[in-house]
Amino acid sequence: MNQALLNAAATDAAPSPETPLLQVQGLTKMYGHITGCIDVSFEMRAGEVLGIVGESGSGKTTLLHCISGKLPPTSGRIAFNARRHGLTDIYALSEPDRRRMQREDWGFVHQNPRDGLRMRVSGGANVAEPLMNLGQRHYGDMRRATSDWLGRVELDLARVDDKPRNFSGGMQQRIQIARNLIHNPRLVFMDEPTGGLDVSVQARLLDLLRELVRDMGLAAIIVTHDMAVARLMADRLMVMKNGHVVETGLADQVLDDPQHPYTQLLVSSVLQI
Repeated sequence: MNQALLNAAATDAAPSPETPLLQVQGLTKMYGHITGCIDVSFEMRAGEVLGIVGESGSGKTTLLHCISGKLPPTSGRIAFNARRHGLTDIYALSEPDRRRMQREDWGFVHQNPRDGLRMRVSGGANVAEPLMNLGQRHYGDMRRATSDWLGRVELDLARVDDKPRNFSGGMQQRIQIARNLIHNPRLVFMDEPTGGLDVSVQARLLDLLRELVRDMGLAAIIVTHDMAVARLMADRLMVMKNGHVVETGLADQVLDDPQHPYTQLLVSSVLQI
């Protein structure tokens, strides 16, 4: 499958605005007697960016891992409008079908780029690998698509054959972003995508992410403890505390006029997160 076919598939199979891209119903994850998240429900449409915020231990990462198929929930339903299956409970799919959906329809940007990259192969090979996983075998097409994406994330094309360990943390994160977007996913999960980077690097990377998400019309779920990141990236926010969603709404409304006392603490930076 070449890049033109991937682009066509992304366009032709796009869900209608009336159909949820993602539907989460009563999602609960327990670790024995410890609550990860409890009774979380929401829907997302194509092109929407949802921010999930809260202090460490609030349940936001557990929720992200359940939604993204990394961690099976204790109860509840997660349905995704996959290209091959339509709106289907992801945990009702067979393991091969779920993995295929994750390869074709999703991307996952880790906080630590080393968790999302193969460190022993070149940066260019990392970016091209998702195309190979989707059946692309034409070296020239993959090389062109890879060069295009390295350019889009502002990496020097002369370094396409360098291994990730030879890049800075910010550059590694750019490679990971290109790797997760090259196949035109419908939904991208981002777990603290700028965590651990210098402030100046964070700012430029966030500008790049926002530009790419908007230009591609991507749906994205971003977990962050940084309210500035939430304001910059998200259309809608969910605030979590002790595994519960305590407030949700449009990002500007939640941040400018928080209603729940916990959200007020987060926004005023009284609570260190």
